[in-house]
Amino acid sequence: MRKVKVYDTTLRDGTQGEEIAFTVEDKVRIAQKLDELGIHYIEGGWPGSNPRDIEFFAKIKGVRLRHAKVSAFGSTRRARTRPADDPNIQALLEAGTSVVTIFGKSWDLHVRDALRVSLDENVAMIQDSVRFLKGRVDEVIYDAEHFFDGYKRNPEYALRTVRAAGEAGADCIVLCDTNGGTLPVELMEIFKKVRAEFKHPLGIHTHNDAEVAVANTICAVAMGAEQVQGTMNGFGERCGNANLCSIIPNLVLKMGIQCVSNEQLRQLRNVSRFIYELGNLKPWTHQPYVGKSAFAHKGGVHVHAVQRNPETYEHIRPELVGNRQRVLISDLSGKSNVVYKAEEFNIDFGKDEAAAHRILAALKDLENKGYQYEGAEGSFELLMKEALGKRRKFFDLQGFRVIVEKRNEKEEPHCEATIMLRVDGVTEHTAAVGNGPVNALDNAVRKALETFYPGLSEMELLDYKVRILDEHKGTQAVTRVLIESGDKASKWGTVGVSPNIIEASWQALLDSIEFKLHRDAEGKSPKSNGTVPKRKTSSRPRRGVASHLSREAEKVAK
Repeated sequence: MRKVKVYDTTLRDGTQGEEIAFTVEDKVRIAQKLDELGIHYIEGGWPGSNPRDIEFFAKIKGVRLRHAKVSAFGSTRRARTRPADDPNIQALLEAGTSVVTIFGKSWDLHVRDALRVSLDENVAMIQDSVRFLKGRVDEVIYDAEHFFDGYKRNPEYALRTVRAAGEAGADCIVLCDTNGGTLPVELMEIFKKVRAEFKHPLGIHTHNDAEVAVANTICAVAMGAEQVQGTMNGFGERCGNANLCSIIPNLVLKMGIQCVSNEQLRQLRNVSRFIYELGNLKPWTHQPYVGKSAFAHKGGVHVHAVQRNPETYEHIRPELVGNRQRVLISDLSGKSNVVYKAEEFNIDFGKDEAAAHRILAALKDLENKGYQYEGAEGSFELLMKEALGKRRKFFDLQGFRVIVEKRNEKEEPHCEATIMLRVDGVTEHTAAVGNGPVNALDNAVRKALETFYPGLSEMELLDYKVRILDEHKGTQAVTRVLIESGDKASKWGTVGVSPNIIEASWQALLDSIEFKLHRDAEGKSPKSNGTVPKRKTSSRPRRGVASHLSREAEKVAK
């Protein structure tokens, strides 16, 4: 079986992307996850460029990696300087890794305009550096920077530079599309010519400026590349690097190249999300293979087909990469969508054969009014329960009042909510303040309900979105509010729609609370026994579902 090795540069090239930064501890944890994924090489950073990377190489020595080799990255020696006297080369050796990767110039334009040395001196810099390092570390990888652009402008010189690296003993020569502008048809033609001339192992390193980094990588493998370089989630400078979250499953599932095991491949989505989390970045919903929407189906015809055979609209089984099939609910849905969601929610229609049609009709009517259930499956589950007569009434709202008062220009507005409700025959009348009208309302309803349902203390806001549906009406426009909430067991979304943002927020908030109470009563969340607990008092500070409501949304409310 053909082997291709995966070289990850998330910790170095990936951190050059805008808004991406990792602490030393983050980098160590990511390296461990990449090792578990079966990555062959982890490029830890450039020890000659910053103290953080030096610290990483010191710490990673104490971490046991089962699969991966850690590589230090740097450049060739400086002009007119011996490798032994070059601080960058010495820093690479001091990193103490068994693998060192260096890059050199393949494009004569860079030699003349960036390095400002002769073409001969550049070749000598490459050859001297590789030879010096090869005598002191186990493995030397040479990255031929700007190779494809250099080849297109001056093929003889570009080939001369990689020939110098090969003759000096480089274990692998990696051809780089550093500017990311080479198209697959060009890359394949050039790679084929290089492959025909050199017997050395070749690798590929591409950037995504023309949106073809993954395609170029796959093409290079088809032409004989033995090493692929990239980053997790495609992180990287400008438009990013080749995305290993797409490359790895393409190699394994499409080309039959076992670069990682099937068991390791099932960890792909988890590793992708882990790195997003440490980077404090929101995951790309529509990312191939690992995105939340990668295997999501919305149209009724599609859902009906995948229920019979998933292969009809899924190019792989999502479980192979740790993902799952999802069915979305919207006005494009058919009966199959409703039946699918009922099974997912463990809702039994019983002998009510018309239930799916009633739910579908209600869904289409509500979406016509502005409701959206693709991100509010909690509200949709409650809608289904109501249509089947299974929606419980946990409390009765007697009324609420929200006051927003601004005493002078410099002070922040003061927000207070008063609410009256009944639970099991007991009336609660309470008030609370908040950093906005919705937060105050949320604090008040929690203050009233947590004495009866202490499980609500586990619930907290994860996201809050406000959308104006008919912006041409200005401040009189209908508003849609989406809330994502969660507890120790799960996450759920709810929706509310009204010309009044407070009412829309109340609807979404009410659904969020009722969904939690249903789950607790059904034993689907921790610490739930399905009964109404005895009333008790609590001095715990309020953690409102809307406690992080954006200032912009509050301005709309005021």
